[in-house]
Amino acid sequence: MTTSILDVRPQAPQRSPLAATGYGPLPALLLILTAVTGIVDAVSILSLGRVFVANMTGNVVFAGFAAVGAPGFSLSASLFALAGFLAGAVIGGCLTVRAGADRGVLLRTAVGAELALLAAALIIAAASGAPGASHGTSAIAGGAFGPAVTDALAALLAVALGIQNAMARKLAVPDMTTTVLTMTLTGLAADFRAAFCGATTEKAKARTTFSRRLIVIGTMLAGAIAGAALVLGVSPLSALAVATILLAAVAGAAALAARRPAAWRVVPAR
Repeated sequence: MTTSILDVRPQAPQRSPLAATGYGPLPALLLILTAVTGIVDAVSILSLGRVFVANMTGNVVFAGFAAVGAPGFSLSASLFALAGFLAGAVIGGCLTVRAGADRGVLLRTAVGAELALLAAALIIAAASGAPGASHGTSAIAGGAFGPAVTDALAALLAVALGIQNAMARKLAVPDMTTTVLTMTLTGLAADFRAAFCGATTEKAKARTTFSRRLIVIGTMLAGAIAGAALVLGVSPLSALAVATILLAAVAGAAALAARRPAAWRVVPAR
């Protein structure tokens, strides 16, 4: 039996906005990672001193606010997150090189590494004994975690999201960056005319793209809402636990997908 990652069997037509031809299970799995991003950023912003761990544009701005003493911002957490994200992107780049042209192997190894980092963050938060391990931030007068734990969590979560960002960049599934929605929102608005007012022959494709972008944005929003509800009403630890469970599900699916030969696993030559 051949060990090639190619599957020459014909593929059935795909009409779902998420069933982009040639990407197999990647769109659905990356959508779950998009929700994870929303949850994790809710944890970082609402309980770690207003710091982004996935969106470094916002994090650099927050670091600037903290540098001039703006209340409620943590300079150390922002710097740890920035350093962690860069380290994660480097790790993700190394994993990309090791995986070569095999998307399945890259997804499996990158999500596995991300899961280990979130599990470590979950253990640190649980073992800290800080208020954020058992109370929602709306019921906490001070910080959810102490300075050392806050910085450690910011760094670990940022490394994980840096790996995820590097992986998504290599997988190159349309509109599935999983962490940044600026270009997705831009495309949504810029292509509105093509989707609803353009030539009839182009409308179907444009509307599929438009729908996919709406789904991605809605998923990030849903993750942020769920994460914020847990952080504020239950505890930051509970939100981290949900994100870890979702990552474990993606890691399991990725491990299974990487065992099956399929055409989607091959990164096309540029």
